[in-house]
Amino acid sequence: MSSVFRKSVVRVIGFALGIALAAPAPVFAAAPPTPATQPQSRLPWQQVRLLADVMQLVKEDYVQPVSDKTLIDNAIGGMLAGLDPHSAFLDKADYLQMQTLTTGQFGGLGLEVTQQNGAVVVISPIDGTPAARAGIQAGDVIVRVNGTALDGMSLDDAVALMRGAPGTGVTLTILRRGVNKPLDFRLTRSEVHVASVRSRLLEPGYGYVRISQFSGDTGNGVVKAVKTLIKENHGALKGLILDLRNNPGGLVDAAVEVSDAFLNSGIIVSAKGRAPDSNFVRRATPGDILADAPMVVLVNGGTASAAEITAGALQDNHRALILGTQTFGKGSVQTVIPLPQGAAIKLTTSLYYTPSGHSIQAEGIKPDIVVPAFNVSVANTAGATIREANLAGHLGNTAPTPEASSDVKAGDQLASQDFQLYEALNILKGLSLASSDGSG
Repeated sequence: MSSVFRKSVVRVIGFALGIALAAPAPVFAAAPPTPATQPQSRLPWQQVRLLADVMQLVKEDYVQPVSDKTLIDNAIGGMLAGLDPHSAFLDKADYLQMQTLTTGQFGGLGLEVTQQNGAVVVISPIDGTPAARAGIQAGDVIVRVNGTALDGMSLDDAVALMRGAPGTGVTLTILRRGVNKPLDFRLTRSEVHVASVRSRLLEPGYGYVRISQFSGDTGNGVVKAVKTLIKENHGALKGLILDLRNNPGGLVDAAVEVSDAFLNSGIIVSAKGRAPDSNFVRRATPGDILADAPMVVLVNGGTASAAEITAGALQDNHRALILGTQTFGKGSVQTVIPLPQGAAIKLTTSLYYTPSGHSIQAEGIKPDIVVPAFNVSVANTAGATIREANLAGHLGNTAPTPEASSDVKAGDQLASQDFQLYEALNILKGLSLASSDGSG
């Protein structure tokens, strides 16, 4: 979820849904306008009086006593929740939690969720967390938490059920597309320490960098990872795969830093809203750490928010080919406005746009090359075909004979483990060859 801390002049995008989920994180923004520059609109006092009358009726006639604070908090929460899935009221505890989670270290399950048509839907699990290890997938619908149905429940209340102390257990009941019965996942909450950047050489000359989320150190982490790959390769890379699959987002500044690391010029992202401080443009600065070597970016339906900003920036600036499936489509900005007594509201204030002017919201990033995430098994016997475990038919490629080179065998292993990555590497090799021939 994208947010802006107005008083502290900080803009955030990412995944602040509480202890059970991933967190948002800050990005510096322009100072807010003074009250004199803000548009003035008169409150509808008749409706305000109606609200006060309803509160008084509840105080007098509800079956149990209700405190004024509870009534007011619920009224504010309902007002914001009715606007869109991302606007919300944050009480003092939620607001403190939101700020704490921006460090990239938190307790819980490691899930990024949203609410669609009243259902709690998984955007993506975070690498290395209980949710990811249990096999929860992007697109899963959480219908029960410890047996409690989430139907009709607010997103905040659903998240609250998933929260808990590290070491405690929780059972999620999930509906999954293509599975005809609910699935139960028993997870143990834990302290989640997210290393946002991982990297390795896939083979000589070709590097792989995985970003699991965009946190404060992600930009520097990517630069260090690429430099390490160049050192391990004993020379410049021929190409790089940047993996943003199941990346729920994070800091806008981190997304800008990562994009800028591979760009020499051009717009990275812009935002547009009604308030003057909701509009901004981020541009690239000279310096490409890959020296213009080809890139392929991997995305899927779990690629959201800040991750979509990076994919869109590299795609629209013709710096990388995007491969995979269409991304999630989280392109709105939430401004976090502190309130008295430690609470805050998170209010949607603008939309993000890619360099070409495309709105990410509800549309996402469409890959240049669509490659579904096939599950394939490869038999290392002469004439055997690569078979798709979850689809009818087979791919036309034949597996190598036992005498094939180690590189080909490694390719078969990669194809069986991660078909999208396998295809990305093949395409990257073609781009590198075309570039070295001067024809690409």
